[in-house]
Amino acid sequence: MEVLQQILVYLVLAVAVGYLVKKFLLPKSLFASRKSTGKGCGSDGCGCH
Repeated sequence: MEVLQQILVYLVLAVAVGYLVKKFLLPKSLFASRKSTGKGCGSDGCGCH
């Protein structure tokens, strides 16, 4: 049972560290959505949505 708890702790730790690295260290351009409709939200084409 102890081994299972240690595995779970290390797994949660790895996920948390991975999230922090993604959030703060990696550039946002790696995770930017490739979907670009080119349509604006109104008649002025501001592209706010």
